[in-house]
Amino acid sequence: MKPNVTTNFFRLGVAAAALVAAVPSHAAVSPAVGKALNQAASAAKSGNSAAAIAAVKTAQAAASSAEEKQKSAQMAGYVYTRAGRYAEAANALQASGAPARQLAPLYYQAGQYDKAISVARQAGGEDMQVLIAQAATKQGRPAEAVKAYNALIKANGPKPLYLENLAGAQYKSGDKAGYLATTEKLIRVDSSPARWKTLLINFRQNQMRPEAKLALYHLMSATNTIERPEDFSEFAKLALVSNQAGTAQAALTRSGAPTDAMSQKVAQAAAGMVAKAPAEAVKLAATPATALRGGNAYLGLGQFPQAIAAYDKAIAANGADADQARVFKGIAALKGGNANLAKQTFKSVSDKAGMKDIADLWSLYATTRGATAPAAKAA
Repeated sequence: MKPNVTTNFFRLGVAAAALVAAVPSHAAVSPAVGKALNQAASAAKSGNSAAAIAAVKTAQAAASSAEEKQKSAQMAGYVYTRAGRYAEAANALQASGAPARQLAPLYYQAGQYDKAISVARQAGGEDMQVLIAQAATKQGRPAEAVKAYNALIKANGPKPLYLENLAGAQYKSGDKAGYLATTEKLIRVDSSPARWKTLLINFRQNQMRPEAKLALYHLMSATNTIERPEDFSEFAKLALVSNQAGTAQAALTRSGAPTDAMSQKVAQAAAGMVAKAPAEAVKLAATPATALRGGNAYLGLGQFPQAIAAYDKAIAANGADADQARVFKGIAALKGGNANLAKQTFKSVSDKAGMKDIADLWSLYATTRGATAPAAKAA
């Protein structure tokens, strides 16, 4: 899925005003040139580009002294910029001796990216480095953009906007691991649902075992990033298979009570299992071999201390399901308000049973401000 990353130049710290040349003063020019310049300025301000361009051409034709030629060139830059004719604005301003910092954005807006990069390098500075990175992206050279954004981040710190655009460049260059790592850094800065959605929807495309996907849906629920009815339905089915009947029932409720036959069957099954869950949870949690399912039942019921105790029994047995128990123990601890225990538990998950990647995401979530908020606990 294409990441939700902006590459709008005006959001990258270069003010839009840099693209609009200031109206030049008309001192020390002849009456004919001064009149034409005034007409050009007035027409440009009112949005009459054709009249403004005609007037500035009159001024240029009448200009004879170096001062008049410079003022006319500056006015041409202003008029052409107002008209959206950026290349002509840049050419006019370059002739008047305008600084590279003023010219580079104009060449960028004109789509003359090689020129924009060359002039921006002459100017130097953070804003020009941003322009260089953006121009490389526009030219279809995302690998160069990645280098440029990494240099910006190294020099100026991990500003969210730089991380956003670095992630976009990494995605376009095919660097999936880098893209996910950068998105995780963004989440540490901004843990909004939109940020989590970008990460989790892309992560969901990976192949993973059912228990890991169930844990992923728990995280999507906690971050309010489940939107599609089919996702709520899959969440419910996975929860039922793992004996988290209460979780399944909650997922179906949040989906808006779908009326299709399959969802109704899942809802009926969940209701039946929820009714039996309190008694079955006690029985299943008593034996190490079934303690994981007992913990899952308690988790679905929202009985987090009991769930943790059951998961501990499964972890102590050190069977094939130990890492699954660690992940869901961490989820139970976090929902119960014990973030420290959750983080310790997520970090203890090994890479042997296909649960480490989702445990790392939960560990990341546990460090965010919203992880122990009431909404997160109830998810």
